[in-house]
Parts: sequence; structure tokens; C-alpha cells
Amino acid sequence: MNTGKRQKQRKVLLMGKSGAGKSSMRSIVFSNYVAKDVRRLGATIDVEHSNIKFMGNLMLNLWDCGGQDGFVENYLTHQRAHVFSSVAVLIFVFDIESREFAADVISYSSIIRALQENSPSAKVFVLIHKMDLVQARLRQQLFEERAEYIRAASEGFKDTVEFWATSIWDQSLYKAWTQIIYYLIPNAGSIEALLRQLAEVIDARELILYERTTCLTVTHVTRGLEERNPFTDRFERISSILKTHKQSMAKHTNLPPNIANFAEMQIKTGRFMFFITRLTENTNLAAAIPPSEQIFNAARVNISLVRPRFAELDIGSAKASARGGIQQAFASSGMGAVEDGRRRDGEGESGGVE
Repeated sequence: MNTGKRQKQRKVLLMGKSGAGKSSMRSIVFSNYVAKDVRRLGATIDVEHSNIKFMGNLMLNLWDCGGQDGFVENYLTHQRAHVFSSVAVLIFVFDIESREFAADVISYSSIIRALQENSPSAKVFVLIHKMDLVQARLRQQLFEERAEYIRAASEGFKDTVEFWATSIWDQSLYKAWTQIIYYLIPNAGSIEALLRQLAEVIDARELILYERTTCLTVTHVTRGLEERNPFTDRFERISSILKTHKQSMAKHTNLPPNIANFAEMQIKTGRFMFFITRLTENTNLAAAIPPSEQIFNAARVNISLVRPRFAELDIGSAKASARGGIQQAFASSGMGAVEDGRRRDGEGESGGVE
């Protein structure tokens, strides 16, 4: 599907003071590190460039910028136009326990001015990191105080900058990076719309789309009573579980963690049924459905029928995003949607799930 398509490149700056945790989070999100392994990472020298393929044709041109004062001064003077031009996203990381917070904000403000000068349409995400080091009862208040102080120094990005409290030891890191990735995917809305149509067809309580390599959530659709689910971090929890599972498979198969993967996982209970399966070459789909074997089997068949339609929505396929939806996908397969063991377009016809 991707042959001949031009990759969409997005320049992403990852900046912040030395020791704030930039390289650690990058390694966990994109290099399949686990939190305890990042201790062996050294300080970043100048700029480390990474070209990360995400969701088919999206290429993240990630610049992990060293945070030592000498490097920052160089970025702002001799390399100002080179570093800060054509930037899609700036991710600035603050260490919540920094003893020089005011100085960190002054440095941030200088970087923001350089960004506004060279990439005024960029998006800014501020991650207030290492929140696990703060007492639980004080975290929210301290986060809000720091966020307001930083917002005041955000110049022209004051009204659009987004703040996230993060830690490598819980799901907050995945939650923040999920929002960053969602912003970078140009046709996320089309994918979400198609996912919503699929959820209606298979009567899913929830559908969650994950990128296969990083296990980050791309988007999700929630329906009915599931909208009142009290576990608001469930998507990030599943990301963490999938990541850990990939690490375990890599360990026992001697495959690199970015290659190790699984075909399908199923959970069946008296209250719900849940499965995660491959949707496209680049994505996994998690589905929560009612506790019915017929609905479960029909859902799996319908997902297999619409896989080519989702594959067409790889990044950069503008023509594909303008085509018909789920029903056209079923029509092009020569079948109607399967429901409760029978095809919707005629009971008793071949192709249904028994």
C-alpha cells in the first residue's frame, strides 16, 4: 500500500535542562527500554538525531538536544535558524525537583522566542517530569503552580501550550506522548471516523488503536456505558502491558524488542469480552465487546474484512481518506457485515460465522 508514497516528515525538538529526563523518555517510548534500564544512559552531547517511522508514512525527525548551558547558548546564537526552523512540535521537559527552576524558565523563554521567530506555527508541549519524586498529596497543586509560571513565559504560545505531568514509572508518560503523536498524525480524524463506524457495526463498547512498534495509542472510540468507565488511564495501562509483553517475548525469542510482536490476545469473562489483534502492518486494534460468543466471532470476521480499508489510510494517502467508509469496505470484499452469526444482507447465505 505504501509503495511510491512520499513520507510525511515532522521535525520534533526535544529540549530541556541536562538531566531533566529527555533521553530516558525517548528511549522508553521509541527504543523499547524499560524504566529501570535508563540508568545506563549517558548525557546527550549536542544534538542526537533520530528518524523514527510511525504509522507507515509518518517520519518523525526527532532532535534530542543536549541541555548543558554551552549547548543551549550555541543553539540560540550560531545555530538559531538551523535548529528552530521548520519545527512542527517543541517538547520541553522540566525537572520538577530542579533547584534552579527560575533559571530553567528563563532558558525556556529564550528558546520560545527563537521558536516563534523561526517556526511561529509550531505546537509546544511542556512535560513537567519526574512527578513520582513528589508526595502524592502535593503533586496536583505543585504541577498547576509550575504550569502557570511557565505559561506566563510562553510568549506567543501562551494560549496554545499544553502541559503534562509525567514520570517514567507510571502511565503518565504514555498519556503525554499519545497526545503528541495524535497531533502529528495528519489524518487522525479520518482514522477515528472509520473506527467509529466499525464500532457501530460490531457493537463494540470500545475500540482502541495502537501503533505496533511503540504501543502508543493512536486514537480510540468509546460508546454507551463504557463512557462512564472510572479507569481513565486504561489506554495507557494497556500500552504499558503491551510494552512489557514485547520485552518478555524479545527475551524468550532472542528477537529485538521492536520486532517481537504477537498475533492476537483474547480475554473472555461473564461481563465482557476483550481481544487485541493486528489491524494493519503498523497498528493493533483492541476491542471490548459484550459477553457473547456470536458477537465476538462476528467482530473478528468484520475486522478482517475492513483491514484493507484501514491500510489505505496510511499517512499520506490523501485520496484514500476521501473514499467511502466501512460499508464500502464490506462491499468491495464481496460480503456484507457479519452480525450475530449471519450476514446482514441475507440470513443463511455463505460467509457467516457459526
